[in-house]
Amino acid sequence: MEFTAYASRPLRVAIIGAGQVAEKVHAAYYATRRDVTLVAVVDKEAERADAFAARNNIARAYTDAGEMYRLEQPDLVSICSPNRFHSAQVLQALQHGCHVMCEKPPAMTPNEALAMAEAAERAGKVLAYDFHHRFAEDCQILRRKVAAGELGEVYVTQARALRRCGVPGWGVFIDKAQQGGGPLIDIGIHMLDAAMYVLGFPAVTRVSAHQFCKIGNRKSRGLFGDWQPEKYTVEDSLFATLELAGGGILRLETSFALNIPEESVMNVQFCGADAGATLFPAHIYTDDGGKLLTLYQRQEADSQRHHNSMKAFVDRVMGLGAEVADGRQGYRIQQLVAAIYQAAEQGESVTL
Repeated sequence: MEFTAYASRPLRVAIIGAGQVAEKVHAAYYATRRDVTLVAVVDKEAERADAFAARNNIARAYTDAGEMYRLEQPDLVSICSPNRFHSAQVLQALQHGCHVMCEKPPAMTPNEALAMAEAAERAGKVLAYDFHHRFAEDCQILRRKVAAGELGEVYVTQARALRRCGVPGWGVFIDKAQQGGGPLIDIGIHMLDAAMYVLGFPAVTRVSAHQFCKIGNRKSRGLFGDWQPEKYTVEDSLFATLELAGGGILRLETSFALNIPEESVMNVQFCGADAGATLFPAHIYTDDGGKLLTLYQRQEADSQRHHNSMKAFVDRVMGLGAEVADGRQGYRIQQLVAAIYQAAEQGESVTL
């Protein structure tokens, strides 16, 4: 799919949802480009929308997206609302002829994610998801090296997105009805996407999983503020095994609360027949007579992942051919998340 650059004027951008990620990632990035202009923000709370607009030098704030589309006619829209609104808001943006950058997860269900991908294809518009970890240079390097066979057959992958006591004390992160789940759909999905991206999105044949809620419904304070344990309805940890076509496995561990020594772990390890690798920072190694032999190593992980993700989206819209986390890949990740939750809830493996 190719897109024509907007040479005559800056792209008009609107943001749906005036929360933290909208400000720190989306508005902050758009402000760095001279070829885009932020024209509007939409939030159901007028006071919050107005304050967001004032802080970010946005001309107008709205509480009704329909009114915003009618008056502003944006070219691009960032969807930064709670998970349960993603599907309807992405479809609305596409119906108004906009290219869309949506925060993860794509939606609440695979059917919603598929409908979003198909709608973008019919409209001829870019639909991208902010799976920003895959846009780290580390991820790009390891993807190329895995594809080139430098690790040999990669048969075990371990993705970890763990917090010792990192339950978000804001928003709706502990509300399953609005969020769709806990750490899996919030942070685990990021390392799942990064792992699948590096591996080249292999087919998954079967999924098994176990989830627990042992801490979040008893404690009320952690690294990210306070929460109400009586309202905690999501898992606080989950452990899954994905069996890959060809015989390999991908293990995923994720938690908001888990009694581990580290405050946080966000990384992926790949074990190949010839070498292994760690994603952040990118490090490839093997054994030489019982000693660790480093074959490649970055000293620091790429810290510009959000910037790179947003840049890829705008560049793609401008016709520059940048690779994005597109609707079809978002659908595949949503399928895996749904299968993991199904396996955990039913206590039985799910065949795909």
